Amino acid sequence: MTQTNFVELRNVTKRFGSNTVIDNINLAIPQGQMVTLLGPSGCGKTTVLRLVAGLEKPSEGQILIDGEDVTERSIQQRDICMVFQSYALFPHMSLGENIGYGLKMLGTSKAEIKQRVREALALVDLDGFEDRFVDQISGGQQQRVALARALILKPKVLLFDEPLSNLDANLRRSMRDKIRELQKQFNITSLYVTHDQSEAFAVSDKVLVMNKGHIMQIGSPQELYRHPASRFMASFMGDANLFPAAFADDYVDIYGYRLARPAHFASRGEGTVGVRPEAITLGEQGDDSQRCVIRHVAYMGPQYEVIVEWHDQQILLQVNATRLQPNVGESYYLEIHPYGMFTLPDVE
Repeated sequence: MTQTNFVELRNVTKRFGSNTVIDNINLAIPQGQMVTLLGPSGCGKTTVLRLVAGLEKPSEGQILIDGEDVTERSIQQRDICMVFQSYALFPHMSLGENIGYGLKMLGTSKAEIKQRVREALALVDLDGFEDRFVDQISGGQQQRVALARALILKPKVLLFDEPLSNLDANLRRSMRDKIRELQKQFNITSLYVTHDQSEAFAVSDKVLVMNKGHIMQIGSPQELYRHPASRFMASFMGDANLFPAAFADDYVDIYGYRLARPAHFASRGEGTVGVRPEAITLGEQGDDSQRCVIRHVAYMGPQYEVIVEWHDQQILLQVNATRLQPNVGESYYLEIHPYGMFTLPDVE
């Protein structure tokens, strides 16, 4: 039985001439979830969004929305709305006219449009702004207007194409929180494209990572960060230090340094262990297997990014600036905390 009110891509391939940009992907988004597409430039994430929107047609495969095959339907026939990076507001119209434009095209009465515009502006904290114009408000406010224009139509699916990339850091933070709040409030199935990992983590139920037209892994932000499925995922989802290791029943051995074996480590024998920088700390006591030398220090405000040499391998870690002020050439003893460790399969 097909689940309704969700987005599904079945064996979708997209080619531009001889170039395959999406290669036989399958994706299902349950109703009400926010899924973010993340990946390096050229990975195909924006093409997936355009395929769902109806701005591109797949070379092969099907696209379903709300249980119906919409592969051949236009964007106007799919009951979706899109929030763009560029806002795409009409400068000659008031904000109220911009927000109510879609309802006007649907033949909604003026009285209902006026009421729903007021409600939509209130949702994005812009009460009373209906008579202002685009050049009278800030970039962050313009993005709120674009969001209100989408929400007023109560679409089945809401698409976001790099919506916050034109905003400064503080505005991005407040806008991503507002987007997430409203998406959950209205329970709208949403697909979000960004190149910003922290943004993806903040707004998503699940994150889908793409590379070269393929889905590399999909899961919650915590799953992808703590349990990457490949070397690509380990390096893409933040920084990772990779070490050769030996696995015993109750410990892991890295360069002679033995630490408690995490419960989620299933393999025995030899393999590769990844350790996140924040899971490595420096201290003044330890044994020879833990001794390291500071090779580079970068002050980042609340923390230092430090590169140390450990058994002829340079590794990255983070040091709380209120606890330690490391200097190049100093020796310390490192400690690896098991919660930041993961094993990697022999795949890229």
